[in-house]
Amino acid sequence: MKRDFLKLTDLSRDELYLLLDRSQELKRLNKQGREPKPLAGKTLAMIFEKRSTRTRLSFETGIHQLGGFPIFMSPEQMQLSRGEPIQDTARVLSRYVDGVIIRNDSHRQLLEFARCATVPVLNALSDIHHPCQVLSDLFTIREAGLKIDKMKLAYIGDPNNVFNSWLDASAMLGFELRLASPKGYKPDPLVLKAAAKAGKVSFRHYPKPQSAAKGADVLYTDVWVSMGQEAAAKEKIAAFRGFQLNEKILAAVGKKPLVMHCLPAHRGQEITDQLMEKYAELIFTQAENRLHCQKAILEFFVSGNKP
Repeated sequence: MKRDFLKLTDLSRDELYLLLDRSQELKRLNKQGREPKPLAGKTLAMIFEKRSTRTRLSFETGIHQLGGFPIFMSPEQMQLSRGEPIQDTARVLSRYVDGVIIRNDSHRQLLEFARCATVPVLNALSDIHHPCQVLSDLFTIREAGLKIDKMKLAYIGDPNNVFNSWLDASAMLGFELRLASPKGYKPDPLVLKAAAKAGKVSFRHYPKPQSAAKGADVLYTDVWVSMGQEAAAKEKIAAFRGFQLNEKILAAVGKKPLVMHCLPAHRGQEITDQLMEKYAELIFTQAENRLHCQKAILEFFVSGNKP
């Protein structure tokens, strides 16, 4: 039976830790110039509706390093753009490739594709979830020495798809998740309800970022205006103006936290240039770790080899 990775809770808690351990091993092997080839002879289709730097490069590089062959496809290059139904595209690709990686605007369409495909489908980002990002972030936090099931993570900014995957992570692992966002910008109640099915979500919303930051082990942020929200940019930038990660919020923590950003960063909006540079080593290690974690995901879901 094929398995898909559409949200973090598609993994069990034990499988999540298994993938984190495997990511560490794959990173160690990569630094030694030794690459296992569990994808030898396998082809992966990558359907990307949204622009991408880190996700595309990390997946293409990872597939290559694992011995597979990636085929990048934009909707404009496919019959999808001319009205071919999603279910037909899913069935055709399933006859050609060994797995499909999708980065799109609609989680609903992602679910439909996965329902009709007979090969594994991996979510490289949708409007609702970004599981590859948060799994990589958990790896980065653990690599930095924190116990991920005991930490306090303060997310300062827009409760977007990345935050939704943090809700899933909190439900699975039990750590304390805090959100600081302005009035009118709270988690989707349906996402919160779904996450609660995986476990108890230790979540609290704060109207002021300094309150959320107090005692936090990790300060985390993302862009205020996600791709596809450009029409609301002016409104959102105005609403989030007081929720910038800066030295004032850092001082409110009361200890030295990890400061993370999933990138790309709009310096001067959600984070200051000074803080980006101060924590650059961690933030760009966070970006690098997408490669190692996604290789673990590919091996687990596509190769059939369980680490």
